[in-house]
Amino acid sequence: MIAAILTMMFVTADPQAETQMLDERPHVAFFNSLQTLCGQAFSGQRIVERPGRDLLAGDEALVVHFRKCSETQVYAPFHIERPEQGDWDRSRTWIYTLHEDHLTLSHDHREPDGSDSEETGYGGFTTSPGTAQQQQFIFTERTGDQGETLGWRIEIVPGERYSYGTMADGEWTWRVDFDLTTNIPTPPAPWGYEGRE
Repeated sequence: MIAAILTMMFVTADPQAETQMLDERPHVAFFNSLQTLCGQAFSGQRIVERPGRDLLAGDEALVVHFRKCSETQVYAPFHIERPEQGDWDRSRTWIYTLHEDHLTLSHDHREPDGSDSEETGYGGFTTSPGTAQQQQFIFTERTGDQGETLGWRIEIVPGERYSYGTMADGEWTWRVDFDLTTNIPTPPAPWGYEGRE
């Protein structure tokens, strides 16, 4: 009897189905969506302004380039046009890393010569499953003035938009949307990544 039950379990177990189930975990599904964008670039615009301390004036061209992907990481440089200077700020790269039960987001900031900026390497990690379309990365090193949970909120609506922004208690405090309906020419490498795959 026991042998028969074990045989049935062995026969009905489907390793491929188990793998598929694991891949449907929200943070994995979200990471897989990021990977589908690899090699492509998209234009963006600021949607939510941060009064008094915004990175953008609001009239710049913005580009995200999903430049490099591996099984566990996605590198996405963020390029900002500087109209007054006639060039581009290519200092920022968003780095997403897949872990067994969570994701991390780190910010690699470089100077034009490729050296690390004074403020670089900061980021956060997911503390809840999130969804296949939205993940929140908690910045554990500090909270808001009123004790709010701070961090980054990232959304992917496949074939429609990729949104990056900061949040307080889950609500946007700054946001840039990128149009996934139209690929644009890929930009040059971000600072510090020239000649690196």
